[in-house]
Amino acid sequence: MPVNPQDDGVFADVIGQPEAVQVLRTAVAASHGDVDVPTAAMTHAWLFTGPPGSGRSVAARAFAAALECPDRGCGHCVHCHAVLARTHGDVRTINPEGLSITVREMRAVVQMAARRPGSAPWQIVLIEDADRLTEGASNALLKSIEEPPPRTVFLLCSPSTHPDDVSVTIRSRCRVLSLRIPPVAAISDVLVRRDGIDPEMADWAASVAAGHVGRARRLARDGEARDQRSRILALPGALRSMGDVFTEAGDLLATAKGEAKSVAERRDGAELEELKTALGAGGTGKGAVGAARGTAGVVKDLERRQKSRATRTERDVLDRALVDLSGFYRDAIARGLGASVALTNPDMAREVDTAASRFGAVGALRRLDAILACREAIEQNVKPQIAVEAMMMKLYRA
Repeated sequence: MPVNPQDDGVFADVIGQPEAVQVLRTAVAASHGDVDVPTAAMTHAWLFTGPPGSGRSVAARAFAAALECPDRGCGHCVHCHAVLARTHGDVRTINPEGLSITVREMRAVVQMAARRPGSAPWQIVLIEDADRLTEGASNALLKSIEEPPPRTVFLLCSPSTHPDDVSVTIRSRCRVLSLRIPPVAAISDVLVRRDGIDPEMADWAASVAAGHVGRARRLARDGEARDQRSRILALPGALRSMGDVFTEAGDLLATAKGEAKSVAERRDGAELEELKTALGAGGTGKGAVGAARGTAGVVKDLERRQKSRATRTERDVLDRALVDLSGFYRDAIARGLGASVALTNPDMAREVDTAASRFGAVGALRRLDAILACREAIEQNVKPQIAVEAMMMKLYRA
């Protein structure tokens, strides 16, 4: 039975993307063989692109649920609940916690994807950060996309179709679905409706999140996140001397390291104990002793992945701060030029006006370039301390 057009079903949380949702619904109808829908509307490989926070992975997961659902995405059946909860046996998700997706990981997933689906119409592979595929992993995926199993669908999520994000050969074999930045009103509405957030707080969080739904939710629910944002946006006014350059750089790096350490403390120890137990730690007898002798390599592999995850967490915290800073200087450029556009940080209008009068539009632009250069340097594995200190020097002197 088709889904009522007025009932969003699994697509309820795909915010501010009506055109994209319509494309996906049409593809779902085609996959079910609806006679009035061209079969070409459905294909075996999709590439979801869009700016951070636009909901690429949310849209891809909703699409996966609708494909597996007998009612085309009702949102209530066992298949919909399992896919949205990430527990469906025929939907494989790759969400790298480290810096990249390795060829070994991709080969294992591709091998599983070649099997027939067990309880649903499709075997689905959802890669949430396809831009993190290594060259070898991309090649392993390409072979499967070129000759896909008959009941397998690949859903890739990437910031853009640029060759630096996803290879041209993979992109050319996918149907590209581009998402846009959700409007402030749509973000505010979902925070109130889905997360139960106070409307006034939801409006504020949506207005300062630059279209990033997850960022808006975090700001609305986490006082520490709001405090951290305030500290970051106070940085332009705090750089008054050369000593401030290194002090502020050190504080920013310490915050990133502290959050990465906090995440590691919550997860690493429990993961290690679970692995050791699974490998027979604490057991007795010849079998347990024999098993223990072969565990060193497995434990070392887990520790390597945990270290990579900590590095990514640290970089993500830094990048979040740099995005906030870039939004501030973007506002200063707009005010310096007298442009009649909405501010990224409307609650910081007075501070933005002060910065615009101090630096002017050209000075703010040079500082914005310094922030973007820092982000790029960190992405290219420059030591964060060097990249951040160099940026702070330019913010002070530019």
